[in-house]
Amino acid sequence: MWYEVKVKYSKIDDNEKIKTFNQPYLFDALTFTEAEARANEEMGKYLSEGFKITNIKVANFSEIFPSEHGDRWFKCKVSLVTLDEDKGLERRTNTYVLVQALDVKDAYEYLLDQFSDSVSDFSIPSIQESPIIDIFPYFDGEEEQPTAIHATSENSYTEEDASVEEEVTPAIHDENIEEELNDEEDEILED
Repeated sequence: MWYEVKVKYSKIDDNEKIKTFNQPYLFDALTFTEAEARANEEMGKYLSEGFKITNIKVANFSEIFPSEHGDRWFKCKVSLVTLDEDKGLERRTNTYVLVQALDVKDAYEYLLDQFSDSVSDFSIPSIQESPIIDIFPYFDGEEEQPTAIHATSENSYTEEDASVEEEVTPAIHDENIEEELNDEEDEILED
């Protein structure tokens, strides 16, 4: 489930004036408490001068479509059309998705591509730029880590491949311990 977390922080601008921001970020979490904890952890990495979480609410997005070439997030309303054969009526089910794109046209084309394999008919009644600055998907370390998207300033983004730290066996400096380990390995091989 996605949670929209508003974070308030102050930053010194180019004119040496303190400017306060209250910006929304999106966190993938199971509960409000987990969303708050993740927000504190992630935002602590980027905002060294302190911040305050001012609001947490459930985001009504059914899917998130990050894109490698997009720099803004767009909230898109998608209407799925299904036919009720018993009554002979068309039913429209509205769903909201978040798309990362360069502009509205790019978001529209990306959505058309994503929904092209859909079994039912669909329409896209609205696309609007979202105030969301960044998203933080959940990663538990077992699946392949996705591309991380980090905010570098108010409206610019950079992408980095998130790297998983490999477990490295520390070098053994004590010769006695090294000999004992080699002896134990030899005994295991002999069995």
